[in-house]
Amino acid sequence: MADQLTLSTLPKTWIFDIDGTIVKHNGYKIDGHDTLLPGAQEYIDAIPSEDRIIILTSRVDEYKEITLKFLKENNIRYDQIIFNMPMGERILVNDRKPSGLEMSVAINLDRDQFEMPEIRREL
Repeated sequence: MADQLTLSTLPKTWIFDIDGTIVKHNGYKIDGHDTLLPGAQEYIDAIPSEDRIIILTSRVDEYKEITLKFLKENNIRYDQIIFNMPMGERILVNDRKPSGLEMSVAINLDRDQFEMPEIRREL
């Protein structure tokens, strides 16, 4: 993965999965509780307040209450959360600005490894 990602100075929409991305994959089932991955909390905390955060998860409604409680107790900021998502690929389709600015970026992390690139805002 790239050590650095250069993006525009425009406000962003961040879309995060939960399991294997910001918390240990299926920890809530295997261990009976969620465990934040090292660096996830700090990275999310550093996202500018004008940016929006959406969480997508394949977790079913049965786990909604404990998931929301965990996020609140750990001060994980988000604007919206969507449960019951399919387990397949997440496909984002967006346009390219007339200036050539790409309006979508995908970052695929190895499961349970929150190793995000440094974000530079300058375009």
